Amino acid sequence: MLDRRQFLQVAAATAAITGVSGGLLPGALARQSITQKDLLKFDSVGQVTLLNFTDCHAQLVPLYFREPSINIGVGDVYGLPPHLTGKELLKKFGLKGGSPEAYAFSSHDFVNLAKDYGRIGGMDRMATLVKAIRAERPNNTLLLDGGDTWQGSYTSLKTSGEDMVEVMNALGVEAMTAHWEFTYGTERVKELIKKLKFPFLAGNVRDTEWEEEIFESTKTFERGGVKIAVIGQAFPYTPVANPRYMIPKWSFGIREKLVRERVKAARDGGAELVVLLSHNGFDVDRKLASRVNGIDVILTGHTHDAIPAAIKVNKTLLVASGSHGKFLARLDLDIKGKRVVDYRFKLIPVLSDTIAPDPEMAALIKKIRAPHEKEIRRVLGRTNSLLYRRGSFNGTFDDLICNALMQERDAEISLSPGFRWGGSLIPGQDITVEDVYNQTAITYPKAYRSEFTGQFLREILEDVADNLFNIDPYYQQGGDMVRVGGMGYAINPKKPIGQRISGMVSLKTGKPIDPKKTYVVSGWASVNEATEGPPVYDLVSKYIEKKKSIDIPVNTNLRIIGG
Repeated sequence: MLDRRQFLQVAAATAAITGVSGGLLPGALARQSITQKDLLKFDSVGQVTLLNFTDCHAQLVPLYFREPSINIGVGDVYGLPPHLTGKELLKKFGLKGGSPEAYAFSSHDFVNLAKDYGRIGGMDRMATLVKAIRAERPNNTLLLDGGDTWQGSYTSLKTSGEDMVEVMNALGVEAMTAHWEFTYGTERVKELIKKLKFPFLAGNVRDTEWEEEIFESTKTFERGGVKIAVIGQAFPYTPVANPRYMIPKWSFGIREKLVRERVKAARDGGAELVVLLSHNGFDVDRKLASRVNGIDVILTGHTHDAIPAAIKVNKTLLVASGSHGKFLARLDLDIKGKRVVDYRFKLIPVLSDTIAPDPEMAALIKKIRAPHEKEIRRVLGRTNSLLYRRGSFNGTFDDLICNALMQERDAEISLSPGFRWGGSLIPGQDITVEDVYNQTAITYPKAYRSEFTGQFLREILEDVADNLFNIDPYYQQGGDMVRVGGMGYAINPKKPIGQRISGMVSLKTGKPIDPKKTYVVSGWASVNEATEGPPVYDLVSKYIEKKKSIDIPVNTNLRIIGG
């Protein structure tokens, strides 16, 4: 029999999971509405099952991740996936509002749906899905990693990527390509590749002196009696977007002619299915698919797009698998006469509260995190607002970083790179050291303080805008728009280079930015080797500890014009 104290404890525990009406809370009901079996349900077809994830950015454990509310496409891709967001995306793909799919693919009503469906990702959950599909299709399944795997977290930075090599080996990845991996430098990349149990494919990386191939370009597999050629394509603009001094003797590039030669060689060698494992970015790969014949599937990465359907360009299927371990893509293919005659596709959301963690992977992750657990769990403050990064322009976590740069470096204006990686935090959530590193964990983290003229500030904005909004995808060098603090401006993405930016104004003085005047500016992630300053993750952590309570409103200092 329960005494009074025990009865009250039981009653309190029961109240925590039931509503006043006696039923389950809405969030619990939502989570019960979809099961692991539902997520895995699939009408299989053909001989080959391709599994793919990309841009996980070293996220080992579940987190929140809000998809963009703004993803602007220009030129011929205006209004096409992935440049549809929110309700427009739901309508395009026939997804019901409030559903698990709406939560996974759209920014619409994100905070409420996050409370309903919980966190996403976690490599132990990913392992559960992979093992289940492999058990269903034991001789037909091929698991491919699209890159940006070794960077983006506290433990990946502290182990220089080795934690992710261990996890990918345990997951049974069968080939990968790369981008942020190269920011550990040439020697470390070579060390980690030796530890891989699968090939590192990056056929577009060459030696600058001898123009020789640095890495394997192509690996052949056999699945379901089908000969498959996987061609790896690393991010073409790595030495531009990231420090050249870390990889001084390696050149990159799209190398369309070389891709065409690789495809022909694969076909001549008897390949019945040709897969490009690419980190080009979606719009680059869409153009590539329209110009290079013979590629059956492009598993595209870099731009973090999560598209619920495979997009067909001529005879090539493009698969965009999202980011942060949020999705596992499954593409089943029926191959006859060296061509795809039928296919089925599903981008499976990795709903952490729905999927049982794989015990072996969970144990490995626990071992990796154990030496760092105390520090990564250390609470710095709490957020009262939604903190997110992903989108064409400033996210609220970007604004938090910009505010920290201005205060801690005594600057009037701040610049933060348009990185797409970094989780989201919902209102009322603690901000931990790990959360800060999930936004800032890079090998060149120094937060500089310098003086820029107003003209130079405008040139920076114009150059970055052209990287993002050039109508030729081959000239889009990756990333979203640079984030700005302490300054407002207007942008017209449809204008040509040099004419997109206008209305620049200092928020401190309320006056227009004077092209000839100098302004104190703080920023981070400079590709200049001589940059000096404190690590940005220390600076942001210090700022949050001082503030304790973080409340970042939606940024209204940026105006998008031109329709």
